[in-house]
Amino acid sequence: MAALRLALVQLAVGAQKAANLANARSKVLEAARAGAEMVVLPECFNSPYGTQYFGQYAEEVGASGPRGESTTALSAMAQEARVYLVGGSIPERAGDDLFNTCTVWGPDGTQLARHRKVHLFDIDFPGKIVFKESDVLKPGDMLTEFGTPWGRFGVGICYDMRFPEMAMVAARRGCVAMLYPGAFNTTTGPLHWELLLRARAADNQIFTAACSPARDVAATYHAWGHSTIVDPYARVLATTDDAPAIVYADLDMSLVDDVRRSVPVNSQRRFDLYPDVAKQ
Repeated sequence: MAALRLALVQLAVGAQKAANLANARSKVLEAARAGAEMVVLPECFNSPYGTQYFGQYAEEVGASGPRGESTTALSAMAQEARVYLVGGSIPERAGDDLFNTCTVWGPDGTQLARHRKVHLFDIDFPGKIVFKESDVLKPGDMLTEFGTPWGRFGVGICYDMRFPEMAMVAARRGCVAMLYPGAFNTTTGPLHWELLLRARAADNQIFTAACSPARDVAATYHAWGHSTIVDPYARVLATTDDAPAIVYADLDMSLVDDVRRSVPVNSQRRFDLYPDVAKQ
């Protein structure tokens, strides 16, 4: 299989859901015209990011097909562009509960996966930022993967990136990459965004990528931006700043085997001394 052209759409997100969906469609089609075969949208691509917005913008999300306005639009985008589409995330309403949920769509518009954010973003940097998703959201209870002609891909959302076990499990189950729609802020972003992507890549010898919204200084939450793609050697293949952009990289899947032959940590792990998290 030839290299996969991956595109991350660092989208400018506003208060109007219909405008956000139309903008996403335009950028997904633009990426496809540039040769992208897989496209990733950012966390909360259809709405402003914030606990005060989740309930207002929430929709039903089907387990196996489009249900609400945003997932219907995502299915249509993937089919029109003929790409694998990792649909960022949207606020999901399931009965009385709200989730932060990513859906993945195949080139024929079929739903391949649904990931509910497992680790909720609850932080407190005194004098800088306090944010608690758990005030509004429920956590997901499943790890998520989907298949493609280039191999299996794992999915996490933003804060999930900080928990290495998720990427470890995905890699040991045969995934070649972890994809993270995310929205780090201007406090945590410069500290850890690239560092975590490179760490997850180095630890597991896989590709990693994270797609952020563009920064809007007029919004209540200031996204870091800097959507980034990293290879299995932990080298940054492509990145950007905080403005709206599409980030592209061609992923040579032979690099996964190359680095694993060069640094064979898979065969050198000491499961007699510590557990294999993939078997828990």
